[in-house]
Amino acid sequence: MGAVATSADNAMAESFNATLKREVLRDAACFTDELSCRRKMFRWLTRYNTKRRHSWCRYLSPNAYERAYTATLALAA
Repeated sequence: MGAVATSADNAMAESFNATLKREVLRDAACFTDELSCRRKMFRWLTRYNTKRRHSWCRYLSPNAYERAYTATLALAA
């Protein structure tokens, strides 16, 4: 457990932020206005949650993993 308000407090959020910075915000200087930045962020977030495979969830998208997990819980109940 890390000290309060350090990156060790929430490794998953820090990993997400690092990925966001690496894949989207490195080109921040090329955004012509706020709307173009918002559109790029929305496209990236949509891909991140629906199509991009993640190693932490057995190489499924987060949405597919959640559907499979929810189905497993329903069977157990």
